[in-house]
Amino acid sequence: MKIGIACPYTWDVPGGVQAHVRDLAGSLIGLGHEVSVLTPVDDPESAALPTYVVPVGRAVPIPYNGSVARLAFGPLSLTRTRRWLREGEFDVLHVHEPTVPSVSMLACFAASGPMVSTFHTATARSRALQVFGTALQPALEKISGRIAVSAAARRVVVEHLGGDAVLIPNGVHVSQFENAGPLPDRPPGPTVVFLGRIDEARKGLAVLLEALPELVRRVPDVRLLIAGPGDAGEVREAVPKSLRSRVELLGLVSDEDKPRVFASGEVYCAPNTHGESFGIVLVEAMATGTPVVASDLEAFRRVLEDGRAGVLVPVRDAGALAAALADLLGDAPRRERLAAAARQAVQAYDWSVVTRQIVEVYETVAGRVQPTGHVDVDAELESLAVLLAQGDGNDDDAGRLVSTLRRWLAERPRLADRS
Repeated sequence: MKIGIACPYTWDVPGGVQAHVRDLAGSLIGLGHEVSVLTPVDDPESAALPTYVVPVGRAVPIPYNGSVARLAFGPLSLTRTRRWLREGEFDVLHVHEPTVPSVSMLACFAASGPMVSTFHTATARSRALQVFGTALQPALEKISGRIAVSAAARRVVVEHLGGDAVLIPNGVHVSQFENAGPLPDRPPGPTVVFLGRIDEARKGLAVLLEALPELVRRVPDVRLLIAGPGDAGEVREAVPKSLRSRVELLGLVSDEDKPRVFASGEVYCAPNTHGESFGIVLVEAMATGTPVVASDLEAFRRVLEDGRAGVLVPVRDAGALAAALADLLGDAPRRERLAAAARQAVQAYDWSVVTRQIVEVYETVAGRVQPTGHVDVDAELESLAVLLAQGDGNDDDAGRLVSTLRRWLAERPRLADRS
């Protein structure tokens, strides 16, 4: 099959959706399919892009849902999206996060024929979707196959967009994590590993650091190994001086080193506080055979099979987290049992399994949907502009997003023919 994949977020900035699209594309190519990925790229010259990636241009940082998203929605992006669709002649178009105003949304407006979407986000209430959700309906109605990576993401589809979605989880190349050895020259003592953005509050590093004094009281020789981008200086300042020698900060680690980071600990800790739609990092740790202690979030509970394949603790409860970590560090047989259960559980998330499930959706959609011919994307975008003009002017993230989209749409007649 000829498969076009639209990725809304900047390819050369690390992120879960980008990693999912990259691994999916590689797996599809491995099965003999022809794949092209359209995505924003900030620096095509130095990004070492795979041959299947087609840059749509630079993304623009826009406040979105309480964060800053890098989006590509302007007229130039639209022109390049149309050209990619025309030249690609895809059997199936697969758009990721089509409600995010970026490349995937533009592809929805511009495309015809078999279309599949994957929804990753688990935001229960989206102010941005409330503001311009109605405007998206003409594009979303073209989607003939919907996938959600988790039950939480599926609920967002049902509640915000109507309809339903088949549940297909994120994937992991399990073989890349199995039998991983630890990083070299590790200091002695039991180690707890944390991997995630250290400056993103919802990843919960602050909860783990709050638990550290009690954890040290229970396990005097324990160490923390922390990996991920962010301000290491701020983290060190948050740790009592007497305990700073127990904390090692690696910064951003490569994909090649990630399995070794997990394997360097007796326990992996995921103290996340909210907003997780799946928990791919748990699956990666489980694949290395490192037992997991995680916050009792819905997405994590599903991955850990309600505690059969890992330990769940109350969210934001530093005392409970310290106790769970100490108990597990002191019980080697229990760690071995959890590791065995985890290795069994992760087989369902291997990309060989996940890709087959996605291809089944492609084949179903391609078999029942035929191209509809020319799409009057200018008329659809004009309708979008009219609907957005009715939106509120609140000075919040959603209001600023609407204002940005209005400006881009107003520029469309002047810029649409540029390439």
